[in-house]
Amino acid sequence: MNESIATDLQPAVDEVDLLVHVLPAALQAAVREATKNSALVEIVMDLGRYPEARTVEGQQVFDQIEVSQEDLEHVVSQVGAFGEDNRAGIERTLHRISAIRNRAGRVVGLTLRAGRAVFGTADLVRDVIEAGKSVLLVGRPGVGKTTLLREAARILAENKRVVIVDTSNEIAGDGDIPHPAIGRARRMQVRTPRQQHEVMIEAVENHNPEVIVIDEIGREQEAQAARTIAERGVQLIGTAHGRTLENLINNPTISDLVGGVESVTLSDEEARRRGTQKAVLERRAPPTFDVAIEIEAWYRYALHHDVAAAVDSLLRGRPLTAELRYRDEEGGIQVESGSELPPARTAERGGRGREARDGRPVSGTIDRRRSGRRDKESSSARSAAAPRSLRIFAYGVSQDRLRRSARALDVPMVIVDELADADALITLKSYYRKRPVVINDAETQRVPVYVLRSNTYAQVENVLVDLFGLQSTSDPRETAIDEARDAIRTIRSGERTMVELAPQNAFLRRKQHELARDAELLSLSRGRDPNRRVRVYRPE
Repeated sequence: MNESIATDLQPAVDEVDLLVHVLPAALQAAVREATKNSALVEIVMDLGRYPEARTVEGQQVFDQIEVSQEDLEHVVSQVGAFGEDNRAGIERTLHRISAIRNRAGRVVGLTLRAGRAVFGTADLVRDVIEAGKSVLLVGRPGVGKTTLLREAARILAENKRVVIVDTSNEIAGDGDIPHPAIGRARRMQVRTPRQQHEVMIEAVENHNPEVIVIDEIGREQEAQAARTIAERGVQLIGTAHGRTLENLINNPTISDLVGGVESVTLSDEEARRRGTQKAVLERRAPPTFDVAIEIEAWYRYALHHDVAAAVDSLLRGRPLTAELRYRDEEGGIQVESGSELPPARTAERGGRGREARDGRPVSGTIDRRRSGRRDKESSSARSAAAPRSLRIFAYGVSQDRLRRSARALDVPMVIVDELADADALITLKSYYRKRPVVINDAETQRVPVYVLRSNTYAQVENVLVDLFGLQSTSDPRETAIDEARDAIRTIRSGERTMVELAPQNAFLRRKQHELARDAELLSLSRGRDPNRRVRVYRPE
C-alpha cells in the first residue's frame, strides 16, 4: 500500500492516546512501545490471559502481563456506560469498547477498538453517493464499512439535510456531542438496539431529512423500516451484515434489502425453455437500495449500479459482473467496468446454465465450481502416473455408481460422511441450484465442488476422469450411446423427468435421438456447435 494511504488510515494521535490512557499503567507502556511504528487496530484483554495489541502490521502478545479482574474493572470505570449491546465508548472519540460477560453478568473480557476518521475514503465512490441514489455497503468486519459510511454522511451534509441513526455510537462517537468527522450531519442516538427501526422511522417523521444514514442493518424490522423510508423518497446510505451481495440473498432476515427471494413454480413450457426444474427462485420485489458496494479491501470496491439486475443474474446462474474501483500504488483512482466476478460467487439457482464470456454455454459434461484450491499439490495428486487416494463427499450423487466407476477406472477413491474430511464434493445441478447449507459450507471451506448434469454412469465416470487427471480411453461413440441409455433408464424409473446429455457431433446426436424415440421418449437438440447437445424428457 502507498505510504501516504497507510498514513491516512491512522486516527489522530491524541485520540489514540485517549484510548491507551484507559488501560492499566503497565499495559499502557507496553502498548505505546508496540505501536510506535504501526497504527493501532485494537487491544484485546481477557481475564487470566495475556493481553494483545493488534496493529495493521500484525499482533503482539504481552506475555509479561496477565489480565486480572482489577485490570478489567479499571478500564470499565474509565469509559462510558455499556448498553444492551455490550458496547461503550470514550466521549467525543470514535473508539469502541466491547465487553464479554460471564453468566453472572460480570465483565471477563474487553475488546478496545481504535476508531478511525479517514478523510478521502469516499473519493472512489463520491459520484455514486452524490447522485441521490440509495447505496448499500457490504463487506467483512473491519474492512472499513463504518468509516466509508461516516465519510459519506459528511460529504452529503455539505448540501443536504442528513440524519444519522447511530445505534452503537460508532458513527459519531460516544457522548452527547457528535464527533467532528460527521461534519454538519445530525445524529440521533438509539436507547437500545431493539429500537433501531423505530428511531429510523422517527427520524423521517420528525426531522425532515433528505438523507438517512444507518449502520448495521441486521434485523427484519430494520429491513422493513429501510424499505418504508426509501418509498417515502428519502435517500438511504447504510451497511448490512455480509461479505458479498450473494450473502444478503441467502440471509432471509434482511434479503428484503435487495428485493427478497421467493420460490415460484413455472409452467411446463417455461421450465423446458429455461432448462430448469419447475420450482425456481425469483426476486420478490424491487430492491430497497439502488446501488450495492462490496468493500473488498481498503480502497478497493466492487460496485453493482443496478442491484435488481445483479440479483436476477445471481438467481439465474448468469455471470455476475461489477465495476471495480481501486487506488493504484501511486494513489490514483482506477476503474474497471464490466469485470466478471469469480465463478464461485455466480452459483446457479435456476434459469439457464452458466454461460461463458462469449454467451455460449460452457462446454463439457461437467460444470466445475471450484473454490480456488487448485495448487501444485492437488495437480500432482491427480496425475495419472501415481494418483493418491481422494476422499469424496457425495451429495445427491449415487454412491454405488461412484464406487463402480472408480473400480472400472481403477482409481483410489474413498467416500466420506463428513465434509471436513473431503478433498472434493460432487453434487447434481438440481441440488446446486437450491444452495443447501452443505454447498455454502464447501465453498466457504474452499473444498472444490463438481456439479454433474445428471446422475448417470457416463457423468460420474467423466468427473472421476477429471478429478484424477486421467485420459479417457473409452470409444466416444460407446460413451454417447451409454449416456443416452442411462438417461432413458433414469427417466423411466421416475428419478428425473428430463436429462440433458453431453455435447456431441451430428452423427452421435442422431443415434441418441433414435434411442429416445425407440424408448417412446421425446428428445430435442439445443445449443450451437460445438456445444450442441440432446435433451431427453418424458412426454407430458
